[in-house]
Amino acid sequence: MYNPKSKIATEFIDDTEIQETLAYAAENKANFPLIDQILEKAATLKGLNHREAAVLLECEDPAYLEKIYALAREIKEKNYGNRIVMFAPLYLSNYCVNECRYCPYHHHNKHIARKQLTQEEIVREVVALQDMGHKRLALETGEDPVNCPIDYVLESIKTIYGIKHKNGAIRRVNVNIAATTVENYRKLKEAGIGTYILFQETYHKESYEHLHPTGPKSNYAYHTEAHDRAMQGGIDDVGLGVLFGLELYRYEFAGLLMHAEHLEAVFGVGPHTISVPRVCPADDIDPGEFDNGISDDTFAKIVACIRIAVPYTGMIISTRESQKVRERVLHLGVSQISGGSRTSVGGYVEEEKPEDNSAQFDVSDHRTLDEVVRWLMEMDYVPSFCTACYREGRTGDRFMSLCKAGQIQNCCLPNALMTLKEYLEDYASPETRAVGERLITANIPDVTNPKARQVLVERLEKIAQGERDFRF
Repeated sequence: MYNPKSKIATEFIDDTEIQETLAYAAENKANFPLIDQILEKAATLKGLNHREAAVLLECEDPAYLEKIYALAREIKEKNYGNRIVMFAPLYLSNYCVNECRYCPYHHHNKHIARKQLTQEEIVREVVALQDMGHKRLALETGEDPVNCPIDYVLESIKTIYGIKHKNGAIRRVNVNIAATTVENYRKLKEAGIGTYILFQETYHKESYEHLHPTGPKSNYAYHTEAHDRAMQGGIDDVGLGVLFGLELYRYEFAGLLMHAEHLEAVFGVGPHTISVPRVCPADDIDPGEFDNGISDDTFAKIVACIRIAVPYTGMIISTRESQKVRERVLHLGVSQISGGSRTSVGGYVEEEKPEDNSAQFDVSDHRTLDEVVRWLMEMDYVPSFCTACYREGRTGDRFMSLCKAGQIQNCCLPNALMTLKEYLEDYASPETRAVGERLITANIPDVTNPKARQVLVERLEKIAQGERDFRF
């Protein structure tokens, strides 16, 4: 029985409810009076439930598709302006005891190079990331209680936060590790993590169990209920995601939104972020083996409908996707992207030889962070290295309440411009710096509060003189 307030995975992600939702969406995909009502509701920035959003996803009428895309762009602009948050993944270890059929880290892959970074190697990796200009990392590991225990992750977080190199510092560490206990989530919170991210991979229970035949991750309920345990452990910013291509995308879309509704119903705050990865080539993984792949057009439609359904949730896209695809979905709802990424263990310090490959997936966007930053600015986006909300305690329901009241804008643009100024001063190429200085000047008038604007101008000058780490 479907119950979004239940703590049982198969009740807040109920298969019957999803099947009925998909049938309802198919039945109403050309019900234009209903679609108009749904779009009118979404335009109020109150979001949509999974059934309403599924109708939009199912709609195929060209004129209404353009209305959907236009609304997604409008919502993105209202809530995020032209800011794009920058981050990079940092792979600590690829040892894994699971047998996930879509991931090259699976336990029986004997030819992938297995590695775990020492604390000294982590320092070198983080210094390399700081020298690029990164301030925000997402830690990645395989699941192996012997080779990658929670104490190792905690020690690594402490090491990362302690590294100060020139003007570099990692100010926020997000964590993407396997489902664990409330006690371990509490330890991660105490270690000062930002967002805890865990991808469901697929919400279809039968498919999930087929794709995860052995290992701790094979337990569907334990994995699906992990975000609840994380929030019980005090982590109020959690991130969701599915791996599109494993199961029918309509099913995954409904399940993803139902999971978001569940967190809202139980904890009063939905997911801080939603990621939208697609299956891609990796070592012994061939995407062609999975018959639920989606086209770029369908992918763009999914992103737009997620943005409309959960207007205050950040959306993340990685370097799995090409520059062309990333550019398209930036306009439709994505608010965070990676740049200059390496998906191998130790990949930032030196390039691996093919025989030493330890990457989780092949990168499609190979540009440097500097090139990505300049690309964004040439499209009039403001690349943001801001971590202020996390460091000022604006997380969870406090962050969402400010978003919904429209107050977060008073902080976000000034913070984005100041962190961009830091990047330009410390790391940018001359070409990128020239573009960035013009962009900052053009965006200062958009800080509408006169006092905040004056403070911003003063702090930008101080940054140019060598001071760092201002925040609203």
